[in-house]
Amino acid sequence: MPNFANDKEAIEALREAYLKLKNEIHKVIIGQEEVIEQVLNAVFSRGHCLLVGVPGLAKTLLVNTISETLGLEYKRIQFTPDLMPSDIIGSEILDKNKEFRFIKGPLFANIILADEINRTPPKTQSALLEAMQEKRITVAGKRYKLDDPFFVLATQNPIEQEGTYPLPEAQLDRFMFNVYLDYPTYEDEVNIVKSTTVGNHEKPEKVLSIKEILFFQELLEKVPVPDDVFNYAVNLVSMTRRNTEKAHDWANKYLEWGAGPRASQFLIIGAKTNAVLNGKFAPDIEDVKAVALIVLRHRIVVNYKADAEGISEDQIIEKLIGIKS
Repeated sequence: MPNFANDKEAIEALREAYLKLKNEIHKVIIGQEEVIEQVLNAVFSRGHCLLVGVPGLAKTLLVNTISETLGLEYKRIQFTPDLMPSDIIGSEILDKNKEFRFIKGPLFANIILADEINRTPPKTQSALLEAMQEKRITVAGKRYKLDDPFFVLATQNPIEQEGTYPLPEAQLDRFMFNVYLDYPTYEDEVNIVKSTTVGNHEKPEKVLSIKEILFFQELLEKVPVPDDVFNYAVNLVSMTRRNTEKAHDWANKYLEWGAGPRASQFLIIGAKTNAVLNGKFAPDIEDVKAVALIVLRHRIVVNYKADAEGISEDQIIEKLIGIKS
């Protein structure tokens, strides 16, 4: 375990490690600064990410690189229509001694890349989502605990939806963040092409151990939160709930459903981590706003009027937090 004189010293050490992590990740990943920050926020917050982006944007490489810098075991699962729950959680086999023995599946790792999670049937989706929530699985009546830290990054292709099984809202709620991965800038893409079409490839170095990650996760739980930040987070979520006392006009006009209490919890957890990783010792309202989009966009459901007028979830959230008038 890391040894620090006090929590202030530990927070400063986390901030220093975070900057080193980003430097090591950028040896491999060019650009995507905001995405890297959001994924690292989720890791330290003990959360899971749903990453939405078209193929070819280095989602797999990003997760693999982060796992290397954090010294974590990484597994990639390609979700397909014929994938069964036992393919990901494992199954019991009859060994040569005629005794049943459990063979662990790829879920038994620290970082899981669930590639195209919406391409597999609900039965297999549920097996993954149960593991995400409970951090344990049950096989033949026996429970198996998953190792800490345990982090799932699930990807979805926003363009091609034919033959997919969209996650229902109750299952989307298990993800702390919904992160959009966009195309790189022109300059970044030039650098990507230059760096990937030659023989020399830089390898990221390990920055943190598993024990250090667990220590910093526990440290972030102890970060104090002012009452005005709690009130702002809960009020922001309350504004998404149509036909209630605190509902915003846009919620009544454009939303079918608003966010639940888990959104308020994740706003506070994400704000605490965002504050510490940016050199503060306690979060403020700006830290809540910094994570509001990625916490709320998959927890609200727009109605037909919003669809007809081209109003997106992001536009509604931006309206609520006052980014745009």
